[in-house]
Amino acid sequence: MRIGRFLYRLIVVVDKYYITRLALVCGVKLFRGLIMDDAVSRFWDKYIEKTKAYNISDSTARWYVIHVERYIKYHAKLRLRLHTASELTDYFEDLGRKKTTLDWHFRQVVNALRILFIDVLKLEWADTYPWNEKIDSAKALPASHPTVVESAERVVLLANDTQNKSLTHELQCLYPSSFERLITEIRQRHYSIRTEQAYLAWLVRFIVFNNKRDPLLLLSKDITRFLEHLVVNRNVSASTQSQALNALMFFYKNVCGRSDEDIGHFVRAKKPKKLPVVLSRQEVKKVLKHIQNDTHKFIAALMYGSGMRLMECVRLRVQDVDTDYKMITVRCAKGRKDRLVPLPERSIKKIKEQIEKVKDIHIKDIELGLGEVFMPFALSRKYPNASKELRWQFLFPSINNAVDPRSGVVRRHHIHHNNIQKSIKKAGDKAGIRKRVSSHVLRHSFATHLLETGSDIRTVQELLGHSDVSTTMIYTHVLNRPGLSVLSPFDSLFE
Repeated sequence: MRIGRFLYRLIVVVDKYYITRLALVCGVKLFRGLIMDDAVSRFWDKYIEKTKAYNISDSTARWYVIHVERYIKYHAKLRLRLHTASELTDYFEDLGRKKTTLDWHFRQVVNALRILFIDVLKLEWADTYPWNEKIDSAKALPASHPTVVESAERVVLLANDTQNKSLTHELQCLYPSSFERLITEIRQRHYSIRTEQAYLAWLVRFIVFNNKRDPLLLLSKDITRFLEHLVVNRNVSASTQSQALNALMFFYKNVCGRSDEDIGHFVRAKKPKKLPVVLSRQEVKKVLKHIQNDTHKFIAALMYGSGMRLMECVRLRVQDVDTDYKMITVRCAKGRKDRLVPLPERSIKKIKEQIEKVKDIHIKDIELGLGEVFMPFALSRKYPNASKELRWQFLFPSINNAVDPRSGVVRRHHIHHNNIQKSIKKAGDKAGIRKRVSSHVLRHSFATHLLETGSDIRTVQELLGHSDVSTTMIYTHVLNRPGLSVLSPFDSLFE
């Protein structure tokens, strides 16, 4: 009996000890939790306040908070203030690989995290992070995208490339055969997507100018009035007037089947002769130095070193670069012509690193069941598995995958060209160059510098892809500098 009472008292004492110990531990944790909850609450209050500064609605701000919470959970073991650009880029890449990630959703995540790192945490690297590049890369491919529209199997009106979508859709419904036949004629001739967009836009403007009458019933005098309206009232340039005339002539000749006599003869505006803008070698160095984004800097250097156009450069595939022969194959360039351009020796190491980067991205895409890329023409039917091969991948891939609007297939496209144009222009401004700086100016500089070092005009013509040497001759006018060797009379006036 005594032994039983002793054991009972011992159990009570032990229980009291552990209960007291448990209460003490829970109290400390509760106290810490209250402090942490207060800090977290102040953090989110500050974040929500920053979203209001961007005029973001309360309902959207709630999703911004959710996006930030998911990002924090993704890097749960790393404090926010210790994050770098690499952690953010990895998160964007993983998010972009998910099939369920829509373009608007991706852009919303980028904006949410931009507010977090720039306005709330105020980290130094966040100010120079390419936020706009991430947002632009998330744009879904429209049906009118240059590397999507390649066949006439499905006729789709490029309504989003005209000034008024609703008006274009209205005219398409009024005269469907005219628009469909025009697109079919253009694509059967393998004209560029830019030409297709321009011709459709001019047909829309022409119909609107004539009070939305059926274009098949309009006469040559209606075309004359429209062209006069462009020159007198709109004050358009000679090239714009010629483009409008070409579009209408193509429509009435190839779609409507009218002869030259039925259409009438029109006097074309005389196009003024303009000299290209050319940068000196020192100016090119300054521009490249002030481009902050490494990928954009490499693309700009590649354009200057090879003479490629901007779209030719961003559309390069892995197989188009030959590091052994030091050359690049430009496929389906302007006029549907292939050509070879030199690969600068200084860029070979960077090219190999870029290919390895593409390889890593492609392997991760394949693991997630993705990894496809757009195939030109009917190659996707001829070689069904080629779209997932490394050699067909774009050399400068986009940060995320996009949905093909026609097939619905999730693919990784190339980098958006607008970002590169903005980077080059911004670099020219920062470098203090008073000339107009653009991607095409780098091409002009490439041609001029080759001629300055004694290259043959025919060689430069082939490298630029000009069909006529007279187009290349314009760079000799800059090179010869006619009249500039004459001493100005003002210099000898006070001698």
